[in-house]
Amino acid sequence: MRGSGDSLEVVVAGRESDRTWVFPKGTPDRGETIEETAAREVREETGLEIEIVAPIGVIDYWFAVPGERVHKFVHFFLMRARGGDVSQHDHEYDHVRWVRVDEARRLLSYDTYREILDRALEVARAP
Repeated sequence: MRGSGDSLEVVVAGRESDRTWVFPKGTPDRGETIEETAAREVREETGLEIEIVAPIGVIDYWFAVPGERVHKFVHFFLMRARGGDVSQHDHEYDHVRWVRVDEARRLLSYDTYREILDRALEVARAP
């Protein structure tokens, strides 16, 4: 997140292939903590250097790959950008951009991501 009040913005990432908009996420490398994974994935997928402010929740879902069902857990954190530029994002997403919270709510493709956005706002606005 960046900004405050009505000018608060978040980063969203979009793919043209399936027309989805989400928050960055990824899979841990061997030996990484969840926080290290979050910082690395955000750096790779958005081009931003971040500071983790607080954990904001975990979502889980099932998906299928040939021959097995996978139960995935995704940990989300409230983060503040400390540098970098979204134009430096990797190939995983076609578009990465800063948007106001109201636009993020409209763009996000899944209700679970809108719930994560609400949790992030709660934590960001707490005294």
